[in-house]
Amino acid sequence: MSEQSPHLQNNNNVLNTAKEKTRKQAKTLWQIIKKYNRVSRQAQERSTKEPMVPPQQQKPYSSTLKLLSVFPYLLVTSFFISFFWDFDGLSFSLFDYPIQLEGLLKIISVSGLIGFLTNWVAITMLFKPVQKRPLLGHGLIPAQKNRIAYRLAKAVSEDLINPEIIKEKISTSDIISKYREDSTRYIRSIIDNPHFREDLKQWVLTYLDEMVANPEIREALAKRILKQIEEAVQQKSLERIALRAYSYVKGQEMQHIIEESLAEIPNSVEAGLDQIDRFLDDLPQQIEDNSEQIESIVTTLLYKLVNQLDVHHLVEENLQSYDEQHLSSMLRNATNEQLHYIQYLGAVLGCIGGFIIWEPLPSLFLLGTLFLFLLGLDALLLNYFSDLNI
Repeated sequence: MSEQSPHLQNNNNVLNTAKEKTRKQAKTLWQIIKKYNRVSRQAQERSTKEPMVPPQQQKPYSSTLKLLSVFPYLLVTSFFISFFWDFDGLSFSLFDYPIQLEGLLKIISVSGLIGFLTNWVAITMLFKPVQKRPLLGHGLIPAQKNRIAYRLAKAVSEDLINPEIIKEKISTSDIISKYREDSTRYIRSIIDNPHFREDLKQWVLTYLDEMVANPEIREALAKRILKQIEEAVQQKSLERIALRAYSYVKGQEMQHIIEESLAEIPNSVEAGLDQIDRFLDDLPQQIEDNSEQIESIVTTLLYKLVNQLDVHHLVEENLQSYDEQHLSSMLRNATNEQLHYIQYLGAVLGCIGGFIIWEPLPSLFLLGTLFLFLLGLDALLLNYFSDLNI
């Protein structure tokens, strides 16, 4: 055993060297494929590229939001003006109903500011303080980060993305067939390139030369082949006798015969390199002929992968990895415009409440009439635009 160990160790080292050369040549082959894949992609993009129309830039705020954003400033201004002048002593009659205007400015401005500030405080309390404070407490979203992460993950995994939805989308979109067709087209664009074929043939010859030109690698490969042959004929007496007879007739050990055969491989391959052209010519058609089997295998593998996805755990884990500040910022940025609407509409509703406090009956009558008018106008516009779509 001790006599064989150095020999076996040397043999393993030689095989490891061969594996390293194979990995190196595999990288070279990949670089060749990438080179011509890039060329084919660029050519296709030039032939199919259409002038791109830049998308219309969206304004950060709509015109309505811009108009509403001015409203709180008007209320603050009106509040300060009310200390100096507030319709002092002014009044009028409407259908013999006396209406006093004095104090109106302060009532409207204070009610509007209360509505605005109430909504602002409520929205701010959703996100701040990010860290718990002794007196100010803790923002609702930062305090409930884990619960929010769980609820969002549950909603996403049950209603938006789950294995059944993904598999249905794969099936209905026919995406595998499309990718298979695209892949076949890309393969054809590469293998039809005569420069790629020349580089591929040269790579084959270089790889074989590196492998069999080294006597140690050739010897190790021959020993492995011989061992496999002997194992294959071990239970077959006739084949074993024929093998020995062939070795006797050649006047060489089978080991040397295999080594000589390996040494002749590059010359044999060089003489038959035209077979590579035939193989590449037939490859796209072979893929097309076996398209159903290929798509079936890819679909099965995708379904197995999808079944192993735990969308709920994935989403929840990612959300919980965010700190409170990040989660709050993410949710606030997603709803920032809507939150501003809520704040400014609070000011508008506060003003409406101020009118009701000032003169309940006339204000309710006018507001009710205005509301019905807007409701009817909205219904008419909805029907009009629906007819246009038809």
